[in-house]
Amino acid sequence: MKAMIFAAGRGERMRPLTDTIPKPLLKVRGRPLIVWHIVNLVRAGITEIVINHAHLGQMIEDALGDGSKFGVTISYSPETVALETAGGIANARHLLGEQPFVAIAGDIYCPHFDFEQVKNTLEDNDLWGQPYPLDKRDVAWLFLVKNPAHHPQGDFALHSFSLSNEAASPDTPRHTFSGIGVYRPEMFDSVSPGQPEKLVTLLREYAARGQLGGDVYRGEWTDVGTIERLNQLNAPFAPP
Repeated sequence: MKAMIFAAGRGERMRPLTDTIPKPLLKVRGRPLIVWHIVNLVRAGITEIVINHAHLGQMIEDALGDGSKFGVTISYSPETVALETAGGIANARHLLGEQPFVAIAGDIYCPHFDFEQVKNTLEDNDLWGQPYPLDKRDVAWLFLVKNPAHHPQGDFALHSFSLSNEAASPDTPRHTFSGIGVYRPEMFDSVSPGQPEKLVTLLREYAARGQLGGDVYRGEWTDVGTIERLNQLNAPFAPP
């Protein structure tokens, strides 16, 4: 399985820090955000990584190189203008191949995520070994987290490992998309390379069709979307 790490965002809410450094290279507890992901991918034996970039992208290539110092092979998918998440995947399709891949937001911190669990999420056959009809099988599997304070309404409702846009009842909890998901490449056939498009648009469509699976990740996770959250993560480790 290959992995893609999203690293093309401008990081407007992190300015002025991101005026001079790409957000995925910001350090949390002594290590760049993107390196936390690489280390965890290596631990699970996932060593072919695609990274897209736009804003200050050369700094990312200079910092990570070909990946050999981490024990991985890194391919880069540069974007003249950031293409959003789905657009970034469509632009990198030639690097990702034709098998399901895991994609990870470059600005989240989840130091203990076990990427072994992403390898067998999208099944082609049912419990009896019969192939699922193409219009019935899951095209993506999302890892959800408990709703953070800045996103209390969540993104998806979870029903027996199937995600829906709306909760079945007021008692059905909604959860927040963690930024880690597994995708079938054909999910992006409708996205033209070079055209910006957000991933959430496709996810909503497939959730409505009943073709979006998922589970809840309960480990440490932070969306490092603001300087305040970055400082909170680093505060316990700052020198006195």
